[in-house]
Amino acid sequence: MDAMQTKVTLENLNVHFGSNHAVKDVSLDFPENSVTAIIGPSGCGKSTVLRSLNRMHDLVPSARVTGRIMLDNADIYDRSVDPVAVRRRIGMVFQKPNPFPAMSIHDNVVAGYKLTGGLKRSDADDIVESCLKRVALWDEVKDRLKTSAMDLSGGQQQRLCIARTIAVQPEVILMDEPCSALDPIATLKIEELIEELKEQYTVIIVTHNMQQAARVSDSTAFFYMGELIEFGLTKKIFTTPEKRQTEDYITGRFG
Repeated sequence: MDAMQTKVTLENLNVHFGSNHAVKDVSLDFPENSVTAIIGPSGCGKSTVLRSLNRMHDLVPSARVTGRIMLDNADIYDRSVDPVAVRRRIGMVFQKPNPFPAMSIHDNVVAGYKLTGGLKRSDADDIVESCLKRVALWDEVKDRLKTSAMDLSGGQQQRLCIARTIAVQPEVILMDEPCSALDPIATLKIEELIEELKEQYTVIIVTHNMQQAARVSDSTAFFYMGELIEFGLTKKIFTTPEKRQTEDYITGRFG
């Protein structure tokens, strides 16, 4: 692990929602250009940690985040930092595909640029083609780019959302249970895509699916009751975990 460059670092991260202490004193390094899976039972703080990483909790009045989250050695919660700039560098793919319903497939891909001053038409077309090819969707939709994104299947919609995320050239991609609403064939396509994305991005994925975590990730962090119990190379976590709690969860004794 030490040989890998760190992209994102959590230092004593705590997240409260009112009186609920959801994430407790977590310190963790996410290696660059690799896939880190965050696993653990429902309600253990997985998604809360993920949403902390691009300041989604700023939108929740009762939320309070303390500690530091460093992106390339700069604290993303520093007062001088614009949350919108953070979200551009750290993109997010949600559990349920969420294409913009009033937009065409083409316009969905370049929607992020609308927020930042727009694009020349020719540039937009190039970005759309390039991003759809990267998510293996181009051949399926190239003849209907002007049609509604809502006409796509669930798996196609999720790949479109990933294309929309990478279009603005983030450095980190967060994925919150990206396959939980998809069938096995669509899931396989997303997993293959995750494998390719890590060549250019740092990918952090929350998943409740142990097999998926084992298949797609290089490192795994196991959370329980808001605490980080164990973190290490995925192969080691799944074969010789150091903590009994980790072993009990992975072998299905609880969770």
